[in-house]
Amino acid sequence: MTPPGPEEGRTALDAATCPDLALTPEEIGARTDAYFNRTQAIVQHFGECRVTYALFVRRPVIAAHGLMVTWLGNVAREQGFEVGIERVFPEGSWVGAGEPLLYLTGPFSRMAPLETLLLQKLGAPCVAAHNAYQMALALPDAAFMAMEARHCAGFEMQEMMGYAASVGSRAARKEGAKGFVGCANDATAAFFGQTRGLGTMPHALIGYAGSTLRAAEMYHEVYPQDPLVVLVDYFGQEITDALAVCRRFPDLAAQGRISVRLDTHGGRFIEGLDPQSSYGVLERHTPGTIRRYRSDHELKDLVGTGVSAAAIWWMRECLNAAGFTEVKIIVSSGFGIEKCMAMRDAHAPLDVVGTGSFIPAKWSETYATADIVAYDGVERVKIGREFLLQKARSKTREPRS
Repeated sequence: MTPPGPEEGRTALDAATCPDLALTPEEIGARTDAYFNRTQAIVQHFGECRVTYALFVRRPVIAAHGLMVTWLGNVAREQGFEVGIERVFPEGSWVGAGEPLLYLTGPFSRMAPLETLLLQKLGAPCVAAHNAYQMALALPDAAFMAMEARHCAGFEMQEMMGYAASVGSRAARKEGAKGFVGCANDATAAFFGQTRGLGTMPHALIGYAGSTLRAAEMYHEVYPQDPLVVLVDYFGQEITDALAVCRRFPDLAAQGRISVRLDTHGGRFIEGLDPQSSYGVLERHTPGTIRRYRSDHELKDLVGTGVSAAAIWWMRECLNAAGFTEVKIIVSSGFGIEKCMAMRDAHAPLDVVGTGSFIPAKWSETYATADIVAYDGVERVKIGREFLLQKARSKTREPRS
């Protein structure tokens, strides 16, 4: 059921069709900040200067600068100038707060209008990659599926977020985690070494079918070779409907080709649970989890409404009791870093996590910054950013066209 990830050693961009549209100078000028356009005009009037930029983010991140670098290379090629690109940190590596991720060297008149767009393509992917990395490490035995598209402000953001998840995932795999194995749409599937998006049915198909079982039958009839992943919360009968599907397709269940997906909303408990019985489930399976102090937020993830650790354990308990030990459990609904850590603490028996919660929650944390640190080879930077000069002195740049 879990497709393979990209080959180790390959970058996400090696596996994907990279964006090759550089935008025209006029389009870039319309999208950048006006003072960069005015700077370009002044430099063109008084004479060209070769400058070096240092780019950084103010918080710890995972280096995910590939999309930005690819776009910059396309711009340089289309406009006919050379740009030196020095990646201080390899893609997928951890970067401390304020550490320069890379240095860019090129003609000031060509680079100035690009600053706004370059920063747009740098900060958010780096933060999202860090989030994806932490989530994958929190649940190293679970496979993740990126489901961020519906929460993105258009395709450009969707592309950046899917790319970021693949970079963070690759970093986590180096530390033994399964990480993200795919995404929910075809357009960004190549970032994960896939040819198409993953996923089976939305709630709307169950509403159309009239029952969870009938939706499963419809799906299997049209896609008989696919694993059968069934949403089981539509009617609030997660256990009843999960068992009904397994009994209808016992061979698929025995082969491990059925997965039940829990997506219960936070307004109610999964079928068969309430506050008291939720504590009881964890007491049976992982008593140490609830015998120490927990914040209200942690308790919600462990024994609260929605897709809690108790709900996952309860589903596993019921499936096993009915003889369906090979049926897998997929979870979704708010699985960010904290919830993943709570599931790890509770040893929740989940197999796959569907999530878009690696999207940065606090957008101001994604703001990347660029400062020029050298003009025609002479080091110069504004007061307070001298630390960028120290980094610049210790590095050698390799020109790229």
